[in-house]
Amino acid sequence: MKTGIIILNYNDVENTKKMINQIKDYRCLSKIVIVDNCSKDNSIEELKKYESHKIVLIEAKKNKGYAAGNNLGLKYLAQETKCELAIISNPDVIVEENVIVQLIETMKKNPEISFLGPKVLELGYISKGWKLPTFKADLVSNITYFHRFGKNMLKYPNDYYQEPLTKVDVIHGCFFIARLKDFKKINYFDPHTFLYYEENILGKKAKAANMQTMVNTSVAVTHNLSKSVDKSLNKVKKYQYLKQSQFYYEKKYNHLNFLGMFLLKIFYYISLAIAYVAYWF
Repeated sequence: MKTGIIILNYNDVENTKKMINQIKDYRCLSKIVIVDNCSKDNSIEELKKYESHKIVLIEAKKNKGYAAGNNLGLKYLAQETKCELAIISNPDVIVEENVIVQLIETMKKNPEISFLGPKVLELGYISKGWKLPTFKADLVSNITYFHRFGKNMLKYPNDYYQEPLTKVDVIHGCFFIARLKDFKKINYFDPHTFLYYEENILGKKAKAANMQTMVNTSVAVTHNLSKSVDKSLNKVKKYQYLKQSQFYYEKKYNHLNFLGMFLLKIFYYISLAIAYVAYWF
């Protein structure tokens, strides 16, 4: 199955170059699409050097966030290539060719799978997917000092992963593979979030369309969590983007009522005030 990979770059050209050099000779990849999300550094100048019959550079006219940026790459693969599978990857991911080959083989053997993620190793933790956020979990995540309990509510128990191939609600957005035709059916990523919650919204859309999302725990990638976002946004701004996306998810996809939204925002403003104090003092 022909497979293309999309790498979204924003002011992170060194990591993006490392990623390109890592995967450019992988025979399992038919096309490498680099989407530059309107970087303010020398990304375009540096990335143009890599353009070839296999490597394509797309320049976004405006930085509209993770979802909108990746949609440019997805639509290119769907409209301009014969790829059946698309990989979404952050530039700060380390992935061996055999991992991609195994993910492609899994998709070949299991046509019912629409979205598939590997195990993700990240800062000493292992991500194997998670449950869709509920209002209760999101509410707890907005309460200062209790937010970790909200995250824990989304975790599957360890004994849930009895088989290497396991069905989950959500897979990690730093690296996963998908059927292009299924991505197209659900109108790709929802572009109304700038940062955060893209995976949760994708999982919600896939579930509503009766599409299977799974994780293959027999293969793994390493996510090095580059500081590209940190260079552009301070902690308070990132927190604001996170909560804006959370509110959008709850209202649009969980159909949360007025009272629920009011509670979410009350706890958010309290936690934001604490975040401002912590940031400045």
